[in-house]
Amino acid sequence: MKVIITDLDRTLLRTDKSVSEYTCAILKKCRDSGMLLMAATARPERAILTYQRQIGFDAVTTLNGARIILPGGVLENGIVSGSAEDILKKVTAIPNVTLSMETGNGIYANVSIPEWNAIVFEGFPTLPTESIIYKILLSSEEYVIQPEVEKALTPDTYMTVAEGRLIQIMSTASTKWNGIKVMLKAVGIDKSEAVYFGDDNDDIEPIKNCGVGVAVSNAIKGVLDIADFVTESNDMDGVARYIEKNLL
Repeated sequence: MKVIITDLDRTLLRTDKSVSEYTCAILKKCRDSGMLLMAATARPERAILTYQRQIGFDAVTTLNGARIILPGGVLENGIVSGSAEDILKKVTAIPNVTLSMETGNGIYANVSIPEWNAIVFEGFPTLPTESIIYKILLSSEEYVIQPEVEKALTPDTYMTVAEGRLIQIMSTASTKWNGIKVMLKAVGIDKSEAVYFGDDNDDIEPIKNCGVGVAVSNAIKGVLDIADFVTESNDMDGVARYIEKNLL
């Protein structure tokens, strides 16, 4: 393998969002041996800076492929403004929905979300900014909202569910796999020479298509069923343990 690509939350990161010294040391050995390190995450760029300083990824697909950070620049795949407006008109009618929107100017939400440092915006369904729209996020503590959200989608958008509860709406061009293809092309490496680690719905396509697809043992059933290999859980440093045993 010439490149290691990994999801972050519940895969490379422990449940407390840390990266162990052991994992950092193993990834450094990979870099020293000539392998490239990449990440593919639902997180925005601002939320991975700590891990970038620890690990030094060569390229990162953020926001599920809506923003791809390459050695020579950035590629963006946002939701068209008209589609975002159509979706917002429908999802804001869902009772007690928590709504947020990741944009080029930061994240806006209809309620306070301190852990995301969200800007409270009371004007939905009006768009909160003219900047690029990366994704719309929806959740509810009281209702099963997925069927209603599905009806709100436009032909150029799709949705995924993260951690069984957080619905993410993105442009159809914005997928982890599309981002990974762009990253691999930028460094001239074929997908057959890449190993991918993941745990959730967004990781299924990369696990299927990379040369080797590895699930951590805490992954959802759909990921465990299609992975080439299953390693230990994120809290047991499963990514690093697989690498040390099989790639170094």
